[in-house]
Amino acid sequence: MIHRREFIAGLGATVTSAAIGLSASPGAAEPPPETTTVRIQRPVTTLPGMCVAPQLVADELLKVEGFTDVRYIATGTPQRAAGLAGGDIDFSMGFVGNWIKEIDAGHPIVMLAGMHIGCYELFASERIRTIRDLKGKTIGVTELGSGRHLFLVSLLSYVGLNPNKDVTLVTKPQAESVKLFADGKLDAYQAFSEEVPHLRARKIGHVIMSSTDERPWSQYFCCMLSGNRDFVRAHPTATKRAVRAILKASTVCALEPDRAARSLVDRGFTTAPYEDVYSTLKSLPYTKWREYDPTDTVRFYTLRLREVGMVKATPQKILDQGADWKILNSLRSELKG
Repeated sequence: MIHRREFIAGLGATVTSAAIGLSASPGAAEPPPETTTVRIQRPVTTLPGMCVAPQLVADELLKVEGFTDVRYIATGTPQRAAGLAGGDIDFSMGFVGNWIKEIDAGHPIVMLAGMHIGCYELFASERIRTIRDLKGKTIGVTELGSGRHLFLVSLLSYVGLNPNKDVTLVTKPQAESVKLFADGKLDAYQAFSEEVPHLRARKIGHVIMSSTDERPWSQYFCCMLSGNRDFVRAHPTATKRAVRAILKASTVCALEPDRAARSLVDRGFTTAPYEDVYSTLKSLPYTKWREYDPTDTVRFYTLRLREVGMVKATPQKILDQGADWKILNSLRSELKG
């Protein structure tokens, strides 16, 4: 079993202290955080969601930043947004489409950084060769309002299909959805990253779109780090220190996914087997926060969701009300390497 302090202390030759900024005193010219308590969302262990690994392996890095009380709050996707908006959670990673919808509804959430691309692959039966071939067909999404649902809606909108009229969305729990797809009762299934290896191994359908590899999806962030707006405004130094710790943890996940995966499993953050968690971490580009412009991502997904009537605000209004990249831009310069 890998304990938290052993994980950070024993990162090994692959992830040096300099690589994640541990060699220097973090924020040496900064005041201490305004609060020493930070609350971060964690996925419910029975559901997939280890793409948010950076915020889960960041606890010792958060303590280096001056947080003595790091709390992880277990919630599902709807409760995550409600907890962040209501002030019960301070920070959370999540699919950008979910944050856009919350900001459009007027909830006090602010996006702070893009984290990584990928996560979603759309599987279809053999008779389906392209996304446009899904017109008139049935697609499994597990839950309306989930990240995979909003991603699928955006995907269909982009190719000119109306998800409200041109397809039938079937919402069943994950295991039941996969069984329906395997039995030929669904034409397609919107898979999440941790499901992909199993679907491939069982040769259930074939991939017609991978958001990790295919443009334009591979050019935009999937997960964004967001904060409660009141917390961010009241605790600017604490916010910067928390974002810095989570971005450093992204480097850990990118360069030592094996150790990160083992830590997540051993600490009970997931019930998924180590091999599945490792495969997820290995497949996701966790260093894209250094390169991609999160503004482009927000504009792209806001337009897609507006096209199908799921949000009313313009991309600029979403950016003005619910995005603040000042800390990200500062840390990009600070954490070069």
